[in-house]
Amino acid sequence: MGYPFSEGKFVLGIIFALWRMCSAKEISTNFVFGDSLVEVGNNNYIVTLSKADHPPYGIDFGKPTGRFTNGRTIIDIAGQTLGLKEFTPPYLAPTTAGPVILRGVNYASGGGGILNETGKLFIGRINLDAQIDNFANTREDIISSIGRPAAVELLRRALFSRLYNLGARKMVVVGVGPLGCIPYQRDINIVANPDSCVQLTNQLARSFNSKLQTLVTELNTNLTGAKFVYANVYGIFHDIIENYKSYGFENANSACCGFGGRYGGLGSCGSQPLEVCEDRSKYVFWDAYHPSEACNMIIARRLLYGNSSDISPMNIVQLLQSS
Repeated sequence: MGYPFSEGKFVLGIIFALWRMCSAKEISTNFVFGDSLVEVGNNNYIVTLSKADHPPYGIDFGKPTGRFTNGRTIIDIAGQTLGLKEFTPPYLAPTTAGPVILRGVNYASGGGGILNETGKLFIGRINLDAQIDNFANTREDIISSIGRPAAVELLRRALFSRLYNLGARKMVVVGVGPLGCIPYQRDINIVANPDSCVQLTNQLARSFNSKLQTLVTELNTNLTGAKFVYANVYGIFHDIIENYKSYGFENANSACCGFGGRYGGLGSCGSQPLEVCEDRSKYVFWDAYHPSEACNMIIARRLLYGNSSDISPMNIVQLLQSS
């Protein structure tokens, strides 16, 4: 399930999130669907080659948690900014039960995808169909806990993506980022300019995004009461890469944690000693596929507060405030 920096070859770029508004500036519930860009530890509980439960992952989070970055994910940062008191827990964690689910659940899984065959080389992963099934289970648990009317109201006032039939009405659809710019793609493809991205890969991403944006417009027209917004992560991330120095970065091409190839994109983070860069905040990329926390902070802020070139027809804060 993709987004710009998933496992490199099979991304589609839709992140699912649900927040319930408590006030114009605060939220209390967050449901997240996606891949390794927003996973917080579901893969720790399944047999899979796609895990981030070991150092140096989580080095700035305090410990490895299953997040595929050095610190917080975009969803972690957005949730904190909007008022969540705690990080949204993984669905498969034994402690994600009872009253905890009323504050939200994260269903994301590294290697998972929109297509069920996506990520099969990782053996285990939780694809979109299974994530939706897991949410349906949570929904029934919420109904049992607080009653159907209250559960329906929680979902009706939510921010969500593509789960309209399960009661969601405010939805964010995130486009694919510039896949040709990740260290993995740079290292497996020969480019004439060492500082340039892989253009064919980026062209495919732009083509998909164009169709996705059209779909968002159609959904807003055809689904009564729904509000879809399109998040232009391609544009945001491309801007960061092109103007990285103005954002305070010193390296926009290479993995902070990685080895092999010119950009450290051929070896997995954590499999070799002493491979982490000295200052993570100066790198756009954490590993061969995923952004650093510093980069996630920029992306999250632009999705929350950005103008129509970043996210349209309104940003996430405006969506939450809308009736």
